[in-house]
Amino acid sequence: MIGIPIGWAYGHVMEWALHKGLHRFGKKREQRFSFHFHDHHAASRRDGFHDRMYEDSVLQWNAAGKEAVYLGLTLAAHLPLATVAPFFTATVVASGVQYYLVHKRSHLDPDWAREHVPWHYDHHMGANQHANWGVRSDWVDRVMGTREPYIGTEREARDNARRAAREAAREETREGAA
Repeated sequence: MIGIPIGWAYGHVMEWALHKGLHRFGKKREQRFSFHFHDHHAASRRDGFHDRMYEDSVLQWNAAGKEAVYLGLTLAAHLPLATVAPFFTATVVASGVQYYLVHKRSHLDPDWAREHVPWHYDHHMGANQHANWGVRSDWVDRVMGTREPYIGTEREARDNARRAAREAAREETREGAA
């Protein structure tokens, strides 16, 4: 039974480390994991945290589908441990499933994300997208010193005003063209 809390903690640490790795090994377009930053982050920033790729089937070969495949492979790599550490392994698998469900819901429902996983919203919408690596929780970020709040800051207010002004200008242009 000790495997449950150990698996829970391990799942959060792995989520943090793998997410950080996606950024490190996906900065350049030609890198294998570039889909995360160049597709997923770009869509999230462009559409106010919403990512339409999560509306598609998980079988699509887009950022959400690639995330599911790599997550599945990572979880499968842990399955041989089931014979010696069944509670740990089951908790790690459950953590992976929970991660995917929380991540998907957050990008389909930005208002839910702002309320329930604000650290992940901060990760995408804040000034520094290379911080706030946790999705399900921010406790590893707090321990590692990588938590950077954005929601409710003066920076967010300025960014929101700038976005609203850009959208108003776009709307004005559309109306002038019509």
